[in-house]
Amino acid sequence: MRHARRRVVRRGTQLAAVGGLLLGGAMVTTAMASETPGASAVPLSSARTAGKTGAGLVSQLGTARTAGSWIGADGHPVVAVTDEKAAAAVKRAGAEAKMVRHSMNELKSATATLRSAPRVAGTAWVVDYRTNRVVVEADKTVTASDWSRLTQVAAGIGSFVHMERTEGTFTTRLNAALPILSTSGRCSAGFNVTNGQSDFILTAGHCGPPNTIWFADNQGNQQLGTTVNTNFPGNDFSLIQYASGKAGNGAAVVSVGGGKGVLITGVADPTVGQRVFRSGSTSGLHDGQVTALNATVNYPEGTVTGLIQTNVCAEPGDSGGPLFSEGIALGVTSGGSGDCTTGGTTFFQPVTKAMAALGVKLIVSTQNANGQGAAPSAAATQAAVAPNAASPGSSTAVTGTADDTTLLSRLTDTRNVGPGLLVIGGSLIALVATRYIRAEQDRKAYQRYYSATWG
Repeated sequence: MRHARRRVVRRGTQLAAVGGLLLGGAMVTTAMASETPGASAVPLSSARTAGKTGAGLVSQLGTARTAGSWIGADGHPVVAVTDEKAAAAVKRAGAEAKMVRHSMNELKSATATLRSAPRVAGTAWVVDYRTNRVVVEADKTVTASDWSRLTQVAAGIGSFVHMERTEGTFTTRLNAALPILSTSGRCSAGFNVTNGQSDFILTAGHCGPPNTIWFADNQGNQQLGTTVNTNFPGNDFSLIQYASGKAGNGAAVVSVGGGKGVLITGVADPTVGQRVFRSGSTSGLHDGQVTALNATVNYPEGTVTGLIQTNVCAEPGDSGGPLFSEGIALGVTSGGSGDCTTGGTTFFQPVTKAMAALGVKLIVSTQNANGQGAAPSAAATQAAVAPNAASPGSSTAVTGTADDTTLLSRLTDTRNVGPGLLVIGGSLIALVATRYIRAEQDRKAYQRYYSATWG
């Protein structure tokens, strides 16, 4: 594998050299070297432009005329609409409109009918915005008779309810970023939060009941704190109050392994299609995409609703671990199926909902020159990116740098180059090779450019 990477690097260098011979090698090389890592992130939403994002358009047009929104392959918002006037409004706002048959009201009515049916452990359902249907999954523990009854319920709703069987088992991921241990098992520390007087660890609710005492070591010598509030099932979040009352240094950092971490600068709700990262003490750092929102999962212990569904893998012990993107906190690990060898589905409790219910705020980085210190924050804007477009954690708040000048604009500046067409052609060849190399070394680039030392 190492030799293969070397061949790719040599090939990419050769391609860049060809472009340089055509255009003036020194200029091309300088421009390539000065490209900010992760500059392919495509900011699509902010407080100032919320009305033009997918979520803003859905809110504006209403659930009777829309059926959800997501991030397209090109990084731009897509909104499902049910009539031509709504489609025109979406297009005027600069987003893509997709005509669908069923509105969000119809889709939610279908999930309400499924919830009212007899509960079957080992099942889950979500509204799939991109296919305009409700997808019902059953794991291998669901019996043929239960599956038959649930199929009959689905048939009574309509053909837009799609039934699937999955090989894995839907379980909570008890047993995690950094591990926390108790007599209930092992979990992960999620995010540090505060109520203004005391600091807490926000983690999964199924990790332990109130009064559970947590330690940072197997010998029980380093007491972290005690669970003071928990909500499971129904939701899946809990608060562990620090024994000292304070989170201490590194409170705004999420561990990603290898003694490294990512500065957390805010909190937000995710978008379908968004690239996300999950860290856990069992399986470490992994990435994937948000595939659905407001998922319902019937765990053996009970039903949990309003979850984020992703294709990021997780394993037992990863429970409570953080889900984030570009330094923005999104969720804590609840459960799922599969593992990090074969892949699977993982569900997350949204952080925004948990904090609102608990009356706490996220402890975030103050983004000062040293990258240290923390301050509570109720919310922050999440910049959406095209799937697989950005390096993990490519937030300027983490790097402390910002460069709005793109590679293409630098190369096509007539003050720097001669023939513009040759510049574009040569630089694109070099850029393709560079992007390929970066994708191959994504995780290393994550820790190299966008991490800070943990505690």
